[in-house]
Amino acid sequence: MPLVAAVNECRVADSFRVQQVAGMFDLAVPQVSRSTFAAEIPGLSEPWQIGLIVGPSGSGKSTIARQAFGESLYTPSAWPADAAVIDGFGPAAPDIKTITQALTAVGFSSPPAWLRPYAALSNGEKFRCDLARALLVGGPLVVFDEFTSVVDRTVAQIASAAVAKAIHTGRMARRFVAVSCHYDIADWLAPDWVVDMATQSLARGQLQRPRITLEIVRCHHAAWGVFAHHHYLTATLNRNARCYLASWNQQPVAFCAVMPLAGFKGRWRIARLVVLPDYQGIGIGSHLRDAVAELTVAEGKRLNLVTSHPAMIHSLRAAPQWRCVNIMPRGRSARTAWHRRLRVATNRPVVSFEYTASPAETAPR
Repeated sequence: MPLVAAVNECRVADSFRVQQVAGMFDLAVPQVSRSTFAAEIPGLSEPWQIGLIVGPSGSGKSTIARQAFGESLYTPSAWPADAAVIDGFGPAAPDIKTITQALTAVGFSSPPAWLRPYAALSNGEKFRCDLARALLVGGPLVVFDEFTSVVDRTVAQIASAAVAKAIHTGRMARRFVAVSCHYDIADWLAPDWVVDMATQSLARGQLQRPRITLEIVRCHHAAWGVFAHHHYLTATLNRNARCYLASWNQQPVAFCAVMPLAGFKGRWRIARLVVLPDYQGIGIGSHLRDAVAELTVAEGKRLNLVTSHPAMIHSLRAAPQWRCVNIMPRGRSARTAWHRRLRVATNRPVVSFEYTASPAETAPR
């Protein structure tokens, strides 16, 4: 475990006002201003995935991070002014699939928003784009300075949990070090080690992420208005749909609607499933989906979900209580009557799943 020491120094330019301040506060004016910092930083030969360097402004966080990790410190670059964010990853990003996977991994999983210029996004969306690009175009170690400094604390915590989940599950095969002045992200980031520059001390051991408990209730169709423009296909909602709202800390975070399939007795489908952008990336959508599915099946109904969203397909394939029942490759027609009844588009791959059993918890991990 190396002790990293760094010196931050700069020349002090003498001037009339410098001499005034020196006189006001009885200061000696040095030719060079010098600050020294030191901290133990786990080496790259040690087994860890996520680290956190935290402390107040001026405590030497960036100086120590640069001294310890050198060129791995991510340097942000400007995004194209008028191009879609998916065109702003540069030649280091190999293909669109990899780009969208990186955006989804950090909790930015809205295809309509991917088509907007960076300048048109919210601060939370911009932060997630910066984070995705850092993880995608960086090397095996990414050190991200000013982590969560420009977003509100809810976005900071959820985004921290999203990137931790992406790294711990192997979706983003990187080591990651966050450098931040905010202590409230530590539990959500679940780092393997924390260096607190306020005391220049090192603490080891992965922190436990706070538990999220969702309150899921039946709701009126009017609740859809909060979520409609975040849906990736259409903002319409059939009036026959049965609607559910998920809240966390008394704030609405996700919406799900199910409706019967006309002409198919006892068979229902999930028609809408939307998580607000600030809460994406930590499993809220999949837990709401499964909870609503369990409620529907408990009434003696069969429930299906048809989707073309890659992240949703991946999640459903990984869930043992969902069974893949139909795959419609790009350019193929639906093979069953009830899939044709749904008017599934044939210009993209679409997969249908059926819920089989197993109660879902309402506490995303």
